[in-house]
Amino acid sequence: MEKRIEKLLQWFDLRSEMEGYDIIHENIESGIVFRGTNLWVLMFAIVVASVGLNMNSTAVIIGAMLISPLMGPINGMGYSLATYDFHLLRRSLKNFSFAVGVSLITSALYFLLTPLNQAHSELLARTSPTIYDVIIALFGGLAGIVAMSSRLKGNVIPGVAIATALMPPICTAGYGLATLQFDFFFGALYLFTINTVFIAFAALIVCQFLKFPIRSIVDPTRKKHVNRVISTVIILTLVPSIFFGVKLVKNEEFAQRTETFIGEVTLMGGNYLQSRQVHPATRTVELLYSGYGLNDSLREKIIEKALINRIDTARLAIHQGYDASMVQENMRKYQSETERLAAQLAATTFNLRKSEGRVDSIRNIPLFGEKILSEIKPLFPQITGCSYAETYLFSAVNDSTQHSGMVPMVVFSVPRNGLRVADRERIEEWLKNRLENEQVKTIFEEVRN
Repeated sequence: MEKRIEKLLQWFDLRSEMEGYDIIHENIESGIVFRGTNLWVLMFAIVVASVGLNMNSTAVIIGAMLISPLMGPINGMGYSLATYDFHLLRRSLKNFSFAVGVSLITSALYFLLTPLNQAHSELLARTSPTIYDVIIALFGGLAGIVAMSSRLKGNVIPGVAIATALMPPICTAGYGLATLQFDFFFGALYLFTINTVFIAFAALIVCQFLKFPIRSIVDPTRKKHVNRVISTVIILTLVPSIFFGVKLVKNEEFAQRTETFIGEVTLMGGNYLQSRQVHPATRTVELLYSGYGLNDSLREKIIEKALINRIDTARLAIHQGYDASMVQENMRKYQSETERLAAQLAATTFNLRKSEGRVDSIRNIPLFGEKILSEIKPLFPQITGCSYAETYLFSAVNDSTQHSGMVPMVVFSVPRNGLRVADRERIEEWLKNRLENEQVKTIFEEVRN
């Protein structure tokens, strides 16, 4: 059993493919320097990324991330902390700060000069970091430092550069600086900080796991102080991202519930949903309907469906698209006699068409029996005919008569003794559900075979 476990662990062994410690040290040390070629490549990459963000081009942004040399000093910080090489740490911090400053100035100058400064989706995506960005940075950084430590680097480094996305947030921060939109600036700078801290933290973890040699003598007190500082930085970077991540999940959940709700209330009694405004951040929903008018019953149905989908009805606004009284008031104030007459003619034409639509609807009521028959015939083949009508149900109350609204009435033709009592009850329940009306009257008319 032990041999099997040892054989299995060999598949996960990193040390067998490692470069020499001195070679890794030289590669990391050379990658932190920003002068000459590295500096020009950084500025060119910043301009390319800024153009990609400006034109909302994902392909251009990916190209900029591939040529960016920003990963060098970040890995240098993680490596130097793991090996307690404070001289290399100071150099890494100095070069990293210089690179960030150059990147901010370059991107801000570009966005000051470009005539196009609208914030597209690629820019907006870099202003609200969450815990998911922490996960991407950490595991991308782990992949990057493992690849750098190995003789078999392959194409991991370019992939890590794309996944961790260091260039877009620093360019977005430059956009916020150039346009004085500080919510963009601080949001993007926070995302860049997340990527920096957790890529460096990943490098520290892997270097300690692979037991890179310590390159300076460190007393235990200073070692504890360094570990406390690292822990504090990680916690301060992590906590806000958790808050934003929870907020993102809640907003997505609200958006899904709202989509379900809107699908259920798109058509309501001759009214169709003309437009809707959904604001996940404030949990508000605004609906605008056009049609024959929303009465209290239809509004109550919309509110009921909102409650079923766990939407706060206090933040649900339902509007009617046509307001005749407002139109008439505006006509009295601002229109001439000719314009007022033309508007009245248009209103009369609208009401006539509305009345014609209602007449057509009334004419089609008797034909509804054919539809009911086609739906119930497969369930109860004994039924041979069906008629449908709507009428008022009157009742005598205190020497006067009252009615409770239109009541559907359905008459089924069935053979004598062709339906059991249980089947009749099932048909009545089916009709109530089909017509969504508990007051439907069902009559079974027995005919001879």
